[in-house]
Amino acid sequence: MPPQSEVGETVQAVETAFDILGEIRSRDNVTLSELADELSLAKSTVHRHLRTLNDCHYITHEDGEFELSFELLALGEAARRKRETYALAEEKVAELASETGERAQFVVEEDGVGFCVFRATGEHAVETEPQVGSRMPLHATASGKSILAFLPDHRIQDFFGTSLPEETTNTITDRESLLEELDAVREQGYAANRGEHIEGLTAFGAPVRRSDSGVVGAISISGPERRFEDADIEREIRSRLLGTTNELEL
Repeated sequence: MPPQSEVGETVQAVETAFDILGEIRSRDNVTLSELADELSLAKSTVHRHLRTLNDCHYITHEDGEFELSFELLALGEAARRKRETYALAEEKVAELASETGERAQFVVEEDGVGFCVFRATGEHAVETEPQVGSRMPLHATASGKSILAFLPDHRIQDFFGTSLPEETTNTITDRESLLEELDAVREQGYAANRGEHIEGLTAFGAPVRRSDSGVVGAISISGPERRFEDADIEREIRSRLLGTTNELEL
């Protein structure tokens, strides 16, 4: 998140509204009482927020249960297509998934967190996270490390000012070890994630860079660890990945 000094004081009511939206998202249909209990809020407070969100068309309700509205879809789509490169990436992700038979995704970074913007699955792909819109830890994912390696130095230092949570037993949580890996990413042009985010899942990611050497995002391909153990398959996937990101950069 941006430093407190940049954003000033926060508005508690807005934070509460987004807490409620987040809880509805995580549980699909949920009642007022369940929201109040989960968020430790008074039912009257939750009721006012729900009524406001409903009047603004951001949630719907039926038989006392609330769920997110499609109005939020318009906001998400506007964010997803705010840059031309993002739209171009959608086609490349679909092509890559079709060519490899695996799952491919385009990820961007915002405030030190990765977000899945586009996702496509090939005929052999396994269904796991991330879904479109999912938040992803930069240090534990192939796409995240690809982005992190090419951020400006001050952004990297800011990132290391936060904790590196352990997603699995394979996650790199040591600062020096991660810095060494980022050096390797810069040298070879891609990053690997071998069960660091989800156990049993291997992924390779490569950055999509701008002409000024900045990074727009990253494309990654992921699949079951056992399938990726084949050296020929791994080389083919890396080759297609790097070719795709190069085309997108051009």
